Amino acid sequence: METSTTIGILKSTIGNPVARRIIKSLSKYCKKDKKNRIEIAIELFTGKRDDACLACRTAEKILRKFLIKGGEAFGVDEETLRDRFRDSYWAKALASTLKGIAYFGVQRPFTAGAPYQIVWDVTYACNLRCKHCYANAGKPLPDELNTEQAKKTIDIFDRAGVTILAFSGGEPLVRPDFFELARYAADKGMYVAVATNGTLITEQMARKMKDAGIKFVQISVDGATPETHDEFRGIPGAFERTIKGIKNAVREGFFVEIATTVTKSNYNEIPAIIDLAEELKVNWLMLYNFVPTGRGKFIIENDLSPEEREELLKMIYYKNKETNIEILSTAPQLARVALEEEYKEKTGEILMPTHFYNAHLPGKLANLAEFIGGCGAGRFYMSMRPNGDLQPCVFLPVKIGNILEDDFEELWIHNKVLNELRNKDLIKECNKCPYRYHCGGCRARAYGYFGDYLAPDPGCIINRHSYEQLVTAWK
Repeated sequence: METSTTIGILKSTIGNPVARRIIKSLSKYCKKDKKNRIEIAIELFTGKRDDACLACRTAEKILRKFLIKGGEAFGVDEETLRDRFRDSYWAKALASTLKGIAYFGVQRPFTAGAPYQIVWDVTYACNLRCKHCYANAGKPLPDELNTEQAKKTIDIFDRAGVTILAFSGGEPLVRPDFFELARYAADKGMYVAVATNGTLITEQMARKMKDAGIKFVQISVDGATPETHDEFRGIPGAFERTIKGIKNAVREGFFVEIATTVTKSNYNEIPAIIDLAEELKVNWLMLYNFVPTGRGKFIIENDLSPEEREELLKMIYYKNKETNIEILSTAPQLARVALEEEYKEKTGEILMPTHFYNAHLPGKLANLAEFIGGCGAGRFYMSMRPNGDLQPCVFLPVKIGNILEDDFEELWIHNKVLNELRNKDLIKECNKCPYRYHCGGCRARAYGYFGDYLAPDPGCIINRHSYEQLVTAWK
């Protein structure tokens, strides 16, 4: 099936002008039922809710037609749709997807109607001193949001339709009211995640996290050996405590992801880190692109060359074929590498890696790769500093507003920076690449190296001349 035909199905079902106007009218917050009307409609459709106001019941009748027709187009029956969307997180994601089509249309790549995920640096207090910390964390900022302000923030995210709230830092577990905030977000129906260095996750702490409604735990491991990891983290003994933390999180039943920032210092240990992740029985291994921001600005010569990154991404692609865990990467070039390798293998199924999920797209869904691929900053997610300042990404320190001072939903839809990040045809040099909708380069790396989020990503083998310019500047 041609890409145009695949996208054409979406345009003809829920992406046509009439449907978009209808969905936009349904994407309002219902004060009576206290949720987005699409979410209410989904709950009625799946049977999770018995009644609602007249407007929400009308929304359910309209949405039912869209869902059934769209499901039939892609071979999904009504009962399967009901089963999937009984999960509140999937319901929130669907509501955001439909809202995105209503406001932004069916475009390549896709933009959600609200961030699927917010990464919130809830504090800059931290018990470690990592060399590559994007937040330059250590001590809390004097203007970090207090508990009341933080809860008001969660209310704003909930009303906008945010699906996942990921607490990060610094070290979020050291914030005194962290568990109160996590529970508050979970009670709103959000999928609550935490990014931590893992050193504080004792058995008791893991149970406390579970009780607070946390589902997903990301723990940083920067080497397969104590020597490498502790050198990164700045504290002797950090590796041993982190591994214990991972074991406690796995034992408690969290969805556990190991996060590794890849540099020249640990590049040769990545296969061993994969083996370690398998041994620890985690769910995912996320290999982060190095981004020169925060304290990372001072170790930029430790970044991989384009050739090293290309070798790494090919290794990830083939390891995903044989490992029991999912290996992901924040390097958007992995999508291009996967497509090139899939073309050679001619498997009939495309592995479409994104930094949030490895999508396997068989048959007529394969050509949706351009729809979901590429950097998600400003499309699927954004970030927030401890004081409420909003950014497109934790690694892209460009303030676009403040959660308590600006209209969050208006910022998401109309902000100039976000809309430029969404348009892959604006990216310098990358706009000529046939893979620009699948990839488009890392916008944070472009900003970190060139001070321009629309500059090319010097980590791409196709943009090697940009990397050579940087090497010359370093010398």
